[in-house]
Amino acid sequence: MDKLFDSPWMLRIASLLLAGLLFFYIQTEANRQNENGTSNETDVITNVPLEVYYDDENLFVTGVPETVDVKISGPTPIVLKTKLEKDFKVFVDLNSLLIGEHSVTIQQENFSEKLEVAIEPRTINIEIEEKITEEFRVEPEMNNRLVAEDHFVKGMKAEPGRVSITGAKSVIDSISYVKATVTGEKGLNKSFEQETTVKVLDRDLNKLDVRINPEKIKVQVEINEYSRELPLTIKEIGEANEGVTIEKLIVEPSKIAVFGTKASLDVLDHVEVEVDLAKITESGSYEFEVAMPTGATKLSKNKIMIHATVISEQVNIEESTDSQVDADTNVDEAEGNN
Repeated sequence: MDKLFDSPWMLRIASLLLAGLLFFYIQTEANRQNENGTSNETDVITNVPLEVYYDDENLFVTGVPETVDVKISGPTPIVLKTKLEKDFKVFVDLNSLLIGEHSVTIQQENFSEKLEVAIEPRTINIEIEEKITEEFRVEPEMNNRLVAEDHFVKGMKAEPGRVSITGAKSVIDSISYVKATVTGEKGLNKSFEQETTVKVLDRDLNKLDVRINPEKIKVQVEINEYSRELPLTIKEIGEANEGVTIEKLIVEPSKIAVFGTKASLDVLDHVEVEVDLAKITESGSYEFEVAMPTGATKLSKNKIMIHATVISEQVNIEESTDSQVDADTNVDEAEGNN
């Protein structure tokens, strides 16, 4: 007999039988308690929507939470059914209240009489105000750090540029900013359009409880390359050809646009044009390349015109000869008269 109980298989069978008996006992006891309604349970239903009844055409209410928590206690089947079906409601009825501040109790409907119901919070402080609607201009904004170093935001335009804002009069009066914030990744270098949500803030940048129409607008962002217009200066190199005297050099245009990062362009005050004097042989216009300044990425023009005024020695000799001939003629005429 001892050998029989020492057998592993016998121990396993006995354990299985005991587990089965325990299961059936618990199940039977639970069913009996449910039938008699003696088993109680407590549960909390969270985030239950709170309904609000008032004249929403002319009034605006602040201080009402969107949801509340409901604690129910009672027979287990009823608690479970209530939690699963959620065929109840919690609400506040403000229709009989006047404009001003009030402390109101949250009410309940469609709960079983066998349940104890506790709502958290049970009372709330609310304010009823006159509802007004006004139009405000939307101010687009974007962090300039998102823009590539050699670009800048030339302008932003909101479409539509104005929105209607509805809320309590005191809240509307406290509006300081109506903004549409544009977001993106760093390195923006092209113009783009983005849909964004309108934000309404007071002067301390607190978000205000208002209704916005439309809530979302489109913002057009114009991004251009950073540039500066700088004067052109002539840097003479080489020597003029023999017999050529350069009297005047004029650069056209007198200014040029230089592109690059703001840091690199802000230190520049001019752009040089190297003019090789040996290439100028007579009065006229000559084309020369513009030297790229350090830090610049490109120029609006790579070549510009230089207008030269030249006096050659040949012209000087001819003028001298003509003057001498005129002088000799005058002498001869004077002697003839004598």
